[in-house]
Amino acid sequence: MLKKIKLAVIFGGPSGEHAVSLKSATEVMANLDPQKYTVLPIKISRKGQWDRKLLQNKIDLALIIGHGTFMEDGRLQAVLESYNIPYLFSGVLASALAMNKAKTKIIATNAGLKVARGIVLKKTDVLYPPTIIKYLQFPIVIKPNELGSSVGTNIVKNEKDLKTSLKEAFLWGDEVLLEEFISGRELTVAVMGRKNLTALPVVEIKPRVSQWFDYEAKYAEGGSEEICPAQIPTTLTKKAQAHAIKIFEAIGCRDLARADFIWSQKNKHLYFLEINTIPGMTKTSITPRAALAAGFTFENFLDTLIATALAQN
Repeated sequence: MLKKIKLAVIFGGPSGEHAVSLKSATEVMANLDPQKYTVLPIKISRKGQWDRKLLQNKIDLALIIGHGTFMEDGRLQAVLESYNIPYLFSGVLASALAMNKAKTKIIATNAGLKVARGIVLKKTDVLYPPTIIKYLQFPIVIKPNELGSSVGTNIVKNEKDLKTSLKEAFLWGDEVLLEEFISGRELTVAVMGRKNLTALPVVEIKPRVSQWFDYEAKYAEGGSEEICPAQIPTTLTKKAQAHAIKIFEAIGCRDLARADFIWSQKNKHLYFLEINTIPGMTKTSITPRAALAAGFTFENFLDTLIATALAQN
């Protein structure tokens, strides 16, 4: 018999996406072949407490199945690297850059991608709504600059809601990103690999339980309709996939990441929104569905990601 690969699955964490991480990790561990892998679950609490036995064990690969603060922003990745523990998904710098939406937009612009107009506010900034409204115009998208899963994100249409939503967004961090709202079709593309990159089929997202792809639409059963492959022109499919690979490379991602776009109804331009270096892995998550459309079972998809990561370490 071949020697089993020892995997540590790290999940949870002190972010607003803790619950999502638990669902993702449960799904991942249920689809790891016990004949191939020995799995060591490592749960990090909401307060950041975790089992340090990971650091004393010989691990072949750590799977970081977590999102947001500490899990996805480069800090956990730095801890693992300091102990020479190889891990799945992007490295320290790419993770930190992708977590910061404003910095990601700068990199995307330099790479030739279109982005929505926006401004970044800090908690210490003096708020002057008329200037914001004049520059961005309603509706305005408000979101924490370093968080995912649409936690703390709102679309506002008046000054009162602008102030209320800013206060909510600042609960999740010291910086908030405000952007012009672009009406259009929501598209997302997952990219996998290290040296040889593959863009998975484009997915179009149509929220069912809300007017946009918010937390409930993302994680509730039947919360949204994911059309894969997206029913869009072939030229747009190729463009979205090419742009996803372009931002994946520009940020310095590896193994797997998912880039989100809006195809504008008004001018037909494709706008880059953000890139997720650890996409959700729940039953309702987009990336596993895209992998399925590309011919992967979930088990085989995980096997491929793990094999690629191990071959490069």
